[in-house]
Amino acid sequence: MNGNRALSDAEWALAQDLFEPATGARGRPAVHDRRAMVDACCYVLRTGASWRSLPPGIYPPWQSVQKAFVKWAREGRFEQLQERLRQQWRQRLERAAQPSAAIIDSQSTRGSAQGGQLGYDAGKKVKGRKRHLVVDTLGLVLAVVVTSASIADRDAAAQAVQQACTRTGHSIEVLWADSAYAGQCAQEIEKRTCVQVHIVRASTRARWNDAQQPLWPEPEQRAMPAKRWVVERTHAWLERHRRLVMHHERKPLYAAAWVWLAQARQLLGRLG
Repeated sequence: MNGNRALSDAEWALAQDLFEPATGARGRPAVHDRRAMVDACCYVLRTGASWRSLPPGIYPPWQSVQKAFVKWAREGRFEQLQERLRQQWRQRLERAAQPSAAIIDSQSTRGSAQGGQLGYDAGKKVKGRKRHLVVDTLGLVLAVVVTSASIADRDAAAQAVQQACTRTGHSIEVLWADSAYAGQCAQEIEKRTCVQVHIVRASTRARWNDAQQPLWPEPEQRAMPAKRWVVERTHAWLERHRRLVMHHERKPLYAAAWVWLAQARQLLGRLG
């Protein structure tokens, strides 16, 4: 099993206390090694395999791993791990432990036939769910809200920003967003969270009334608006994990837990 470790010894040392039972805790001793259980969760996250597809003999039985994942997700263990590592990484870069600025965006992802609440995003032509993310200026996740893809960005924005403010101790002062959050949505966010919202609008120098306008604009004409590329990069980081390419979970809680685990795994690699 040692050759199939997802976490090195240094990485496991940063997360061990969140998953190992407390010293002197009562109850029946654990049947399976907690580190092997976390390794199995990382295997599913990386490969996108189903629980039943866990290689027998290499990882604990899939029923035990799935039960442990559900328990840890409900207890917020993956979120706690990401919060701890995010602060440590910011401090290593000589930043304040909690950010003062954030960026919000959403991404629609296909849903599988496993069930759960699905919807259709007419703008992206995607049937599934939508991940609403709030990240800091380093691209580290501050809040995750998973909804049906039919839910508009502005309808889930206030909830996502409120979650981010709670996790950071209300240290966020500025929020960057695209034009989908303009108008009443920005006013509602400012009213509920006292965070100043800056709408970043896409700009282009292309003259679309020119008959000789090229099909592909020049790089300076199609550049990502300021601050917006940070959250887009975070979406790309998350989709490196095959489990996050498509929604398989019936409940949004478990879909959000995979996001927390994915970024915690990324930060463990940096810090370990």
